Amino acid sequence: MKAALRLFYPPQCLSCGAGVADGGAGAVHLCADCWPEAAFITGACCDCCGAPLPDDGSGVDTVLVCDDCLGTVRPWTRGRAAMVYGGTARRLILALKHGDRLDLAPPMAAWLARAAAPLAMPGMIVAPVPLHLRRLAKRKYNQSAQVSGRVARALGLDHQADLLVRVRHTQAQDHRGVADRYANQQDALAVHPRRAAGVAGRPVILVDDVMASGATIHAAALALLAAGSGPVSVAVLARAVKDH
Repeated sequence: MKAALRLFYPPQCLSCGAGVADGGAGAVHLCADCWPEAAFITGACCDCCGAPLPDDGSGVDTVLVCDDCLGTVRPWTRGRAAMVYGGTARRLILALKHGDRLDLAPPMAAWLARAAAPLAMPGMIVAPVPLHLRRLAKRKYNQSAQVSGRVARALGLDHQADLLVRVRHTQAQDHRGVADRYANQQDALAVHPRRAAGVAGRPVILVDDVMASGATIHAAALALLAAGSGPVSVAVLARAVKDH
């Protein structure tokens, strides 16, 4: 049946739809034009936010931290990102977020699960950054939850899609300065009352689509810690970095 499906529906590039070779399970499925713009983060990276860093040859056991994280208080402990935000990553994320491209969730979750594997630990909860009900009604689904559930399964961890809730509607973060982004998200998230007892002392991986300033994830991590969670890590599909 799979062979017949490949005959009638040959593999296509996830980004532009061009035909690609069938690499089998685990294939990236990006064409020769979109692949160079994908910017997967596979080498040295910031242990706090996942941003790519130059490899100084100090070895795989060395903990590296970027300038942004050195100069900013982060309420989470570790972080990873699958890609740099820009080019192919930007197109894919916007398609998943606003274009009803739910078919992108499985491959993108697989990319993120590989990147986030070093964060996994026993008893960990995987949870998405939530949408407010007003925004959820408009988009029809939470793109972060579509990814986080698959990441949890790939890593063998507990997924709680409703661990966090938005207690107030916030304006879009686009075109805001860093200070405005943090103010916009302040006290906007909380642990769901039904989940409060179960999160006590347990480590959590927060999943989101993009990290720019980190304001949204900052608010989410503070909400988890205020509810008594264990250490919080973050995993994002893409990290926005300077010069990209």
